[in-house]
Amino acid sequence: MNIGQAAKASGVSAKMIRYYEQIKLITPAGRTDSNYRSFSEREVNELRFIRRARSLGFSVEEITHLLSLWRDRVRPSREVKAIADGHVQALEAKIVEMQAMADTLRDLSRDCAGDDRPDCPILADLGSGAPPRREPAPSRGFR
Repeated sequence: MNIGQAAKASGVSAKMIRYYEQIKLITPAGRTDSNYRSFSEREVNELRFIRRARSLGFSVEEITHLLSLWRDRVRPSREVKAIADGHVQALEAKIVEMQAMADTLRDLSRDCAGDDRPDCPILADLGSGAPPRREPAPSRGFR
């Protein structure tokens, strides 16, 4: 199938497919006599794998590693689990960090009158370059 068909079948845009080829996340597709890309069902399945992994927030480096493990039918699952567990920890840390940012912005917004006066605690805080006003929120049951 051509790149448009592969894009539709996999849910990955043609532009991203070209990019994945460029960064060597996927091997370049074969070419027809007229030099059009030609994708096999296996390659489309790899694109689906990448799309799903990206939707879960895995980095390109992690996806490269996961793809190599997926292609290896005799791999031990412990390596896959370790990658997933590491990613979960990173996501949980990011959630805590983002909650702290939201809490800080909520406090700043609450302190801002939001009227016709020019004084604004939000801009004052941003201009101060000060560290966040509150500590990160405590963990919400994440391990």
